[in-house]
Amino acid sequence: MERPSRQLLLSELRIRNTAYDVSLSRSLLTWKRRVSSPVYHPFRPSVCHSVSVSEIISVREEEEESSSRQRDDGSWKKIKEREGKDCRQAFTVLYVERSRQHRWRCAEVTFMCPDEALCQRWVSIIREQLNAIASRPKRLLVYINPYGGKRQGKHIYEQKVAPLFAQAGISTHVIVTEYANYARDHLKTEAELKTFDGVVCVGGDGMFSEIIHGLIWRTQIDGGVDPNCPEESLLPCSLRIGIIPAGSTDCICFATVGTNDPVTSALHIIVGDSQPMDVCSVHHNNTFLRYSVSLLGYGFYGDVLTDSERKRWMGPARYDLSGVKMFLTHHYYEGTVSYLPARGIVGTPRDAARCRSGCVVCQHNGQLLSEKAERYKVDEASDNESDGEWRTIRGKFLAINAASMSCACPRSPKGLSPAAHLADGTTDLILVRKCSRFNFLRHLLRHTSKDDQFDLTFVEVHRVRRFRFTPRHCQSDSDLELDLQEHGKRQIFSQICRDHPACSCAPAYSSWNCDGEILTHTAIDVRVHCQLIKLFARGIEEPTVFEDLTNPCAI
Repeated sequence: MERPSRQLLLSELRIRNTAYDVSLSRSLLTWKRRVSSPVYHPFRPSVCHSVSVSEIISVREEEEESSSRQRDDGSWKKIKEREGKDCRQAFTVLYVERSRQHRWRCAEVTFMCPDEALCQRWVSIIREQLNAIASRPKRLLVYINPYGGKRQGKHIYEQKVAPLFAQAGISTHVIVTEYANYARDHLKTEAELKTFDGVVCVGGDGMFSEIIHGLIWRTQIDGGVDPNCPEESLLPCSLRIGIIPAGSTDCICFATVGTNDPVTSALHIIVGDSQPMDVCSVHHNNTFLRYSVSLLGYGFYGDVLTDSERKRWMGPARYDLSGVKMFLTHHYYEGTVSYLPARGIVGTPRDAARCRSGCVVCQHNGQLLSEKAERYKVDEASDNESDGEWRTIRGKFLAINAASMSCACPRSPKGLSPAAHLADGTTDLILVRKCSRFNFLRHLLRHTSKDDQFDLTFVEVHRVRRFRFTPRHCQSDSDLELDLQEHGKRQIFSQICRDHPACSCAPAYSSWNCDGEILTHTAIDVRVHCQLIKLFARGIEEPTVFEDLTNPCAI
């Protein structure tokens, strides 16, 4: 481990008209003001600043006119002063500055050097340090959805993101999508992925879903893996994915960065952050349906999405209206859930700990699963099937949810499963059994409160690696005969109601909400693939209460 005191450069430079001792190590750029008076001034700004080299965006030499902060009034004295000065005796460092609510901003500081040679030496060494950071992207493939959200995707990219990429020296190939699934199809067949260091999507969660479907499918086909086989272990994608939020819902960005801010996301891409993420594959009878990274919801959330699709003309307000309608309707659905519990891992769905930047739970469980995959590389699926760990639950459910992340958003700061992790190879299976409207309302309200969401008798949660669901109407004839023997005439009457849609009884089945898309089948097989993709993110950082204490110069 390198000692922080090891310095590459140390010079006395000036910021505006104040002298500073400026030092550069392999990890930090520090500038400390020279204090002429030993008297302590409590209201004087901090005399020392430190910036991590990894969070420096770029460095540039400055012309004398831009570095001199004085107004040029055209006088003979000013002209004479400029003639005696070098043109390039200053350099500007652009760096990341943290703001409130997990936002990042691009800040800059200009240093005046006593001579041109020293200025060029500083610029050269800082650039060498930045070029040595292998995780930083040099060339990106950018897809822009011009129709998502408020149709501001192109404007957001051109005005807020492109200038930052240019300052950081990142070259881009920009594609404006022309129709739905354009990016997915382009990634599957035409994109020359070997020439890029990452893929960036400008849009909402739907655009991000297009990107992962195209990228994961292309990776499997190139690697000789059959995506339609649910027993196949998928190959991880080599390219990282960046998200510039510009949609009506940006839940993925909120869960991985902590804010839906385009500038913050662009800066995470520039500094080369990397956040692994689990992906769930969804199959029906050995046929691939979709990939999911956030929420799979059957029952309440599936009904809300299905009903809201008929009200798209209302905009985002359609979700609120459909939510109220489905709550009052209060449909429940019969079915069978089978799941494979996650054993030998750290963490449970009811932990107080949250998945944050540098999460030790994700690191530990990810390493554990990779070792297990190597150990059972020959036939991992059959090993899991034969070990007798599968569990089965039958019942009537108001909602069946599988949360691969917390699913937090501004409306629900804790999310559906507050302790869910981004990259631990599991998903939290939440079963809400049939209950009264009042009790179900208690459960829904806990998404916005600090109470334990799962501390209810009709709610159970399991951390699983895989699960299957079979709705009541898809079960075999033998299962139906068994239920007839158990329930008698009551079951016969219920079956008659299902055979006559005009009856006012509850429908026999719901739909699956897969990251905001409706699945075409209700009987599904879901498997979690640990750390299948990587994002240009670092997870949500813990806020610092006393920021000065994190600065070694302030102590």
